[in-house]
Amino acid sequence: MEFHEIYLLYRHELDRVERLLDERAHADHVDLAKAGRTLLEAGGKRIRPLFALICGLGEREWSEDVAKIAAALEMIHMATLVHDDVIDRADLRRGKPTVRKSYGNLAAMYTGDYLFARAIQLLAEVDNLEVHRLMARGIVLLCEGEIEQIEDFYNWSQGVMTYLRRIHRKTALLISLSCQLGAMVGGAPEREVAALARFGHAVGMAFQIVDDLLDFTGAAEIVGKPVGGDLRQGNLTLPALLAASRPGFGERLRALVREGMREEEAEEAIRLVVASGALADAERLAERYLEKSRHLLQAVNRETVREQLMGLTSFIIRRQY
Repeated sequence: MEFHEIYLLYRHELDRVERLLDERAHADHVDLAKAGRTLLEAGGKRIRPLFALICGLGEREWSEDVAKIAAALEMIHMATLVHDDVIDRADLRRGKPTVRKSYGNLAAMYTGDYLFARAIQLLAEVDNLEVHRLMARGIVLLCEGEIEQIEDFYNWSQGVMTYLRRIHRKTALLISLSCQLGAMVGGAPEREVAALARFGHAVGMAFQIVDDLLDFTGAAEIVGKPVGGDLRQGNLTLPALLAASRPGFGERLRALVREGMREEEAEEAIRLVVASGALADAERLAERYLEKSRHLLQAVNRETVREQLMGLTSFIIRRQY
Protein backbone atom coordinates (compact mmCIF):
# COMPACT_ATOMS: atom_id res chain seq x y z
CA MET A 1 0.00 0.00 0.00
CA GLU A 2 1.36 3.41 -0.99
CA PHE A 3 1.89 6.27 1.45
CA HIS A 4 -0.69 8.58 -0.17
CA GLU A 5 -3.29 5.78 -0.07
CA ILE A 6 -2.78 5.34 3.66
CA TYR A 7 -3.11 9.08 4.22
CA LEU A 8 -6.36 9.10 2.27
CA LEU A 9 -7.71 6.22 4.36
CA TYR A 10 -7.11 8.23 7.55
CA ARG A 11 -7.94 11.64 6.10
CA HIS A 12 -11.01 12.19 8.29
CA GLU A 13 -9.26 10.92 11.44
CA LEU A 14 -6.22 13.13 10.75
CA ASP A 15 -8.56 16.09 10.22
CA ARG A 16 -10.01 15.48 13.67
CA VAL A 17 -6.51 15.34 15.16
CA GLU A 18 -5.70 18.58 13.32
CA ARG A 19 -8.74 20.23 14.90
CA LEU A 20 -7.56 19.04 18.31
CA LEU A 21 -4.13 20.56 17.64
CA ASP A 22 -5.70 23.83 16.55
CA GLU A 23 -7.91 23.94 19.62
CA ARG A 24 -5.30 22.91 22.20
CA ALA A 25 -2.37 24.89 20.79
CA HIS A 26 -4.48 28.06 20.96
CA ALA A 27 -3.43 30.68 23.50
CA ASP A 28 -5.09 33.83 24.78
CA HIS A 29 -1.76 35.65 24.76
CA VAL A 30 -1.39 37.35 21.37
CA ASP A 31 2.27 36.44 20.70
CA LEU A 32 1.80 32.83 21.83
CA ALA A 33 -1.28 32.54 19.64
CA LYS A 34 0.59 33.90 16.61
CA ALA A 35 3.58 31.63 17.20
CA GLY A 36 1.35 28.59 17.59
CA ARG A 37 -0.48 29.50 14.39
CA THR A 38 2.89 29.80 12.59
CA LEU A 39 3.73 26.22 13.60
CA LEU A 40 0.37 24.77 12.61
CA GLU A 41 0.35 26.55 9.26
CA ALA A 42 3.83 25.20 8.52
CA GLY A 43 2.17 21.80 8.48
CA GLY A 44 4.27 18.66 8.43
CA LYS A 45 3.87 15.01 7.57
CA ARG A 46 2.00 14.22 10.81
CA ILE A 47 3.83 10.89 10.84
CA ARG A 48 3.48 10.40 14.59
CA PRO A 49 -0.31 10.93 14.64
CA LEU A 50 -0.64 8.59 11.66
CA PHE A 51 1.30 5.83 13.42
CA ALA A 52 -0.83 6.29 16.54
CA LEU A 53 -4.07 6.17 14.54
CA ILE A 54 -3.08 3.06 12.58
CA CYS A 55 -1.92 1.18 15.68
CA GLY A 56 -4.82 2.42 17.81
CA LEU A 57 -7.66 2.10 15.35
CA GLY A 58 -6.73 -0.18 12.46
CA GLU A 59 -9.84 -2.34 12.12
CA ARG A 60 -11.57 -0.74 15.14
CA GLU A 61 -14.02 2.11 15.56
CA TRP A 62 -13.06 5.72 16.28
CA SER A 63 -11.55 6.41 19.71
CA GLU A 64 -11.29 9.92 21.13
CA ASP A 65 -8.50 8.76 23.46
CA VAL A 66 -6.39 7.57 20.52
CA ALA A 67 -6.90 10.99 18.90
CA LYS A 68 -5.76 12.70 22.09
CA ILE A 69 -2.64 10.52 22.22
CA ALA A 70 -1.93 11.37 18.57
CA ALA A 71 -2.38 15.12 19.08
CA ALA A 72 -0.36 15.21 22.31
CA LEU A 73 2.58 13.42 20.71
CA GLU A 74 2.53 15.82 17.76
CA MET A 75 2.48 18.82 20.10
CA ILE A 76 5.51 17.43 21.95
CA HIS A 77 7.23 16.96 18.59
CA MET A 78 6.35 20.54 17.59
CA ALA A 79 7.74 21.81 20.91
CA THR A 80 11.07 20.08 20.29
CA LEU A 81 11.27 21.60 16.80
CA VAL A 82 10.82 25.12 18.20
CA HIS A 83 13.54 24.51 20.79
CA ASP A 84 15.83 22.93 18.16
CA ASP A 85 15.49 25.98 15.92
CA VAL A 86 16.64 28.22 18.77
CA ILE A 87 19.62 25.98 19.52
CA ASP A 88 20.52 25.71 15.82
CA ARG A 89 19.81 29.41 15.11
CA ALA A 90 17.66 28.20 12.21
CA ASP A 91 15.71 30.69 10.12
CA LEU A 92 13.75 28.19 7.99
CA ARG A 93 11.63 25.16 8.84
CA ARG A 94 9.64 23.40 6.10
CA GLY A 95 10.46 26.30 3.81
CA LYS A 96 8.91 28.91 6.09
CA PRO A 97 10.37 31.29 8.72
CA THR A 98 10.83 29.62 12.10
CA VAL A 99 9.17 30.91 15.25
CA ARG A 100 12.52 32.26 16.47
CA LYS A 101 13.03 34.10 13.18
CA SER A 102 9.58 35.68 13.35
CA TYR A 103 9.25 36.39 17.08
CA GLY A 104 12.73 36.03 18.62
CA ASN A 105 14.47 33.41 20.75
CA LEU A 106 12.69 34.17 24.03
CA ALA A 107 9.23 33.92 22.48
CA ALA A 108 10.25 30.71 20.73
CA MET A 109 11.46 29.07 23.95
CA TYR A 110 8.24 29.94 25.75
CA THR A 111 6.20 28.72 22.77
CA GLY A 112 7.93 25.35 23.02
CA ASP A 113 7.34 25.22 26.78
CA TYR A 114 3.69 26.15 26.26
CA LEU A 115 3.21 23.32 23.74
CA PHE A 116 4.79 20.84 26.17
CA ALA A 117 2.40 21.99 28.89
CA ARG A 118 -0.64 21.81 26.60
CA ALA A 119 0.36 18.30 25.50
CA ILE A 120 0.54 17.14 29.13
CA GLN A 121 -2.80 18.83 29.83
CA LEU A 122 -4.38 16.93 26.92
CA LEU A 123 -2.87 13.62 28.03
CA ALA A 124 -4.37 14.14 31.49
CA GLU A 125 -7.78 13.53 29.88
CA VAL A 126 -6.76 9.95 29.01
CA ASP A 127 -7.63 7.71 31.96
CA ASN A 128 -4.68 5.32 31.78
CA LEU A 129 -1.89 5.47 34.35
CA GLU A 130 0.55 3.50 32.17
CA VAL A 131 0.17 6.05 29.38
CA HIS A 132 1.24 8.82 31.76
CA ARG A 133 4.14 6.80 33.15
CA LEU A 134 5.52 5.99 29.70
CA MET A 135 5.04 9.52 28.42
CA ALA A 136 6.74 11.08 31.46
CA ARG A 137 9.72 8.77 31.02
CA GLY A 138 9.77 9.59 27.31
CA ILE A 139 9.89 13.36 27.89
CA VAL A 140 12.80 12.90 30.34
CA LEU A 141 14.77 10.88 27.77
CA LEU A 142 13.89 13.37 25.04
CA CYS A 143 15.30 16.25 27.07
CA GLU A 144 18.45 14.24 27.85
CA GLY A 145 18.90 13.61 24.12
CA GLU A 146 18.61 17.33 23.39
CA ILE A 147 21.24 18.15 26.03
CA GLU A 148 23.59 15.45 24.71
CA GLN A 149 23.30 16.86 21.20
CA ILE A 150 24.28 20.34 22.39
CA GLU A 151 27.23 18.93 24.34
CA ASP A 152 28.46 17.05 21.26
CA PHE A 153 28.41 19.96 18.80
CA TYR A 154 31.76 19.87 16.90
CA ASN A 155 32.86 16.87 19.01
CA TRP A 156 34.72 14.56 16.63
CA SER A 157 35.64 12.17 19.44
CA GLN A 158 32.08 10.86 19.63
CA GLY A 159 31.42 7.50 17.99
CA VAL A 160 28.55 6.04 16.00
CA MET A 161 27.09 4.48 19.16
CA THR A 162 26.79 7.95 20.70
CA TYR A 163 24.94 9.12 17.60
CA LEU A 164 22.58 6.12 17.71
CA ARG A 165 21.81 6.68 21.39
CA ARG A 166 21.07 10.34 20.65
CA ILE A 167 18.66 9.68 17.77
CA HIS A 168 16.95 6.99 19.84
CA ARG A 169 16.08 9.68 22.35
CA LYS A 170 15.44 12.57 19.95
CA THR A 171 13.43 10.81 17.23
CA ALA A 172 12.87 7.07 17.57
CA LEU A 173 11.38 7.40 21.04
CA LEU A 174 8.39 9.52 19.99
CA ILE A 175 7.60 7.27 17.02
CA SER A 176 7.87 4.22 19.29
CA LEU A 177 5.53 5.87 21.80
CA SER A 178 3.09 6.74 19.00
CA CYS A 179 2.80 3.08 18.05
CA GLN A 180 2.87 1.76 21.62
CA LEU A 181 0.42 4.19 23.22
CA GLY A 182 -1.92 4.17 20.24
CA ALA A 183 -2.12 0.37 20.40
CA MET A 184 -2.43 0.37 24.19
CA VAL A 185 -5.29 2.87 24.31
CA GLY A 186 -6.89 1.16 21.31
CA GLY A 187 -7.14 -2.09 23.26
CA ALA A 188 -4.53 -4.21 21.49
CA PRO A 189 -3.21 -7.28 23.37
CA GLU A 190 -0.01 -6.82 25.40
CA ARG A 191 2.12 -8.90 23.02
CA GLU A 192 1.07 -6.72 20.10
CA VAL A 193 1.63 -3.49 22.05
CA ALA A 194 5.18 -4.59 22.91
CA ALA A 195 5.91 -5.58 19.29
CA LEU A 196 4.59 -2.26 17.99
CA ALA A 197 6.75 -0.34 20.47
CA ARG A 198 9.85 -2.13 19.12
CA PHE A 199 8.60 -1.66 15.55
CA GLY A 200 8.22 2.09 16.14
CA HIS A 201 11.72 2.31 17.55
CA ALA A 202 13.27 0.59 14.51
CA VAL A 203 11.26 2.75 12.10
CA GLY A 204 12.18 5.89 14.07
CA MET A 205 15.89 5.09 13.88
CA ALA A 206 15.62 4.64 10.11
CA PHE A 207 13.54 7.82 9.80
CA GLN A 208 16.22 9.95 11.47
CA ILE A 209 19.08 8.39 9.50
CA VAL A 210 17.20 9.15 6.26
CA ASP A 211 16.58 12.70 7.55
CA ASP A 212 20.33 13.09 8.13
CA LEU A 213 21.03 11.77 4.63
CA LEU A 214 18.60 14.30 3.15
CA ASP A 215 20.57 17.04 4.88
CA PHE A 216 23.34 16.24 2.38
CA THR A 217 21.38 15.10 -0.68
CA GLY A 218 17.98 16.81 -0.53
CA ALA A 219 16.97 19.86 -2.52
CA ALA A 220 16.55 22.87 -0.22
CA GLU A 221 13.22 23.83 -1.80
CA ILE A 222 11.85 20.32 -1.09
CA VAL A 223 13.43 19.63 2.30
CA GLY A 224 12.52 23.14 3.45
CA LYS A 225 15.89 24.07 4.96
CA PRO A 226 19.43 24.73 3.67
CA VAL A 227 21.45 21.68 2.55
CA GLY A 228 24.22 20.80 4.99
CA GLY A 229 22.57 22.71 7.80
CA ASP A 230 23.51 20.19 10.48
CA LEU A 231 27.19 20.22 9.57
CA ARG A 232 27.24 24.03 9.49
CA GLN A 233 25.83 24.06 13.03
CA GLY A 234 28.32 21.51 14.31
CA ASN A 235 25.73 18.74 14.62
CA LEU A 236 27.74 15.68 13.56
CA THR A 237 25.32 13.14 12.14
CA LEU A 238 25.96 9.61 10.89
CA PRO A 239 27.20 10.53 7.37
CA ALA A 240 29.76 12.97 8.80
CA LEU A 241 30.94 10.54 11.48
CA LEU A 242 31.36 7.74 8.93
CA ALA A 243 33.18 10.05 6.52
CA ALA A 244 35.54 11.14 9.31
CA SER A 245 36.65 7.53 9.75
CA ARG A 246 37.69 7.23 6.08
CA PRO A 247 41.39 7.57 5.15
CA GLY A 248 41.91 10.52 2.86
CA PHE A 249 38.78 12.29 4.11
CA GLY A 250 38.73 12.26 7.92
CA GLU A 251 41.69 14.47 8.72
CA ARG A 252 40.63 17.26 6.37
CA LEU A 253 36.98 17.01 7.43
CA ARG A 254 37.81 17.32 11.12
CA ALA A 255 40.01 20.32 10.38
CA LEU A 256 37.24 22.06 8.45
CA VAL A 257 34.24 21.51 10.73
CA ARG A 258 34.81 23.63 13.78
CA GLU A 259 33.31 26.66 15.47
CA GLY A 260 33.66 29.73 13.30
CA MET A 261 34.22 27.88 10.02
CA ARG A 262 33.67 29.96 6.91
CA GLU A 263 31.00 29.25 4.28
CA GLU A 264 33.54 27.99 1.74
CA GLU A 265 34.91 25.59 4.38
CA ALA A 266 31.41 24.31 5.10
CA GLU A 267 30.81 23.72 1.41
CA GLU A 268 34.09 21.81 1.10
CA ALA A 269 33.17 19.70 4.13
CA ILE A 270 29.82 18.79 2.56
CA ARG A 271 31.59 17.76 -0.66
CA LEU A 272 33.99 15.58 1.34
CA VAL A 273 31.18 13.74 3.11
CA VAL A 274 29.45 13.04 -0.21
CA ALA A 275 32.67 11.95 -1.96
CA SER A 276 33.69 9.63 0.90
CA GLY A 277 30.97 7.06 0.19
CA ALA A 278 29.59 7.45 3.72
CA LEU A 279 26.07 8.19 2.45
CA ALA A 280 25.71 4.68 0.99
CA ASP A 281 26.81 3.10 4.28
CA ALA A 282 24.34 5.24 6.24
CA GLU A 283 21.56 4.26 3.85
CA ARG A 284 22.37 0.57 4.34
CA LEU A 285 22.04 1.00 8.11
CA ALA A 286 18.64 2.66 7.64
CA GLU A 287 17.57 -0.27 5.48
CA ARG A 288 18.66 -2.74 8.17
CA TYR A 289 16.51 -0.93 10.74
CA LEU A 290 13.56 -1.07 8.34
CA GLU A 291 14.10 -4.77 7.73
CA LYS A 292 14.03 -5.30 11.49
CA SER A 293 10.79 -3.30 11.72
CA ARG A 294 9.15 -5.49 9.05
CA HIS A 295 10.14 -8.61 10.95
CA LEU A 296 8.57 -7.25 14.14
CA LEU A 297 5.25 -6.78 12.32
CA GLN A 298 4.86 -10.56 12.20
CA ALA A 299 3.67 -10.36 15.83
CA VAL A 300 0.73 -8.12 14.80
CA ASN A 301 -2.38 -10.19 14.10
CA ARG A 302 -4.41 -7.44 12.41
CA GLU A 303 -3.72 -7.82 8.69
CA THR A 304 -4.90 -4.29 7.85
CA VAL A 305 -2.55 -2.78 10.42
CA ARG A 306 0.39 -4.85 9.14
CA GLU A 307 -0.26 -3.78 5.55
CA GLN A 308 -0.58 -0.08 6.40
CA LEU A 309 2.51 -0.01 8.59
CA MET A 310 4.47 -1.81 5.89
CA GLY A 311 3.44 0.94 3.47
CA LEU A 312 4.77 3.60 5.84
CA THR A 313 8.13 1.84 6.19
CA SER A 314 8.51 1.80 2.40
CA PHE A 315 7.83 5.54 2.25
CA ILE A 316 10.47 6.31 4.86
CA ILE A 317 13.40 4.92 2.89
CA ARG A 318 12.24 6.52 -0.39
CA ARG A 319 11.15 9.93 0.88
CA GLN A 320 12.60 13.15 -0.46
CA TYR A 321 11.43 15.44 2.39
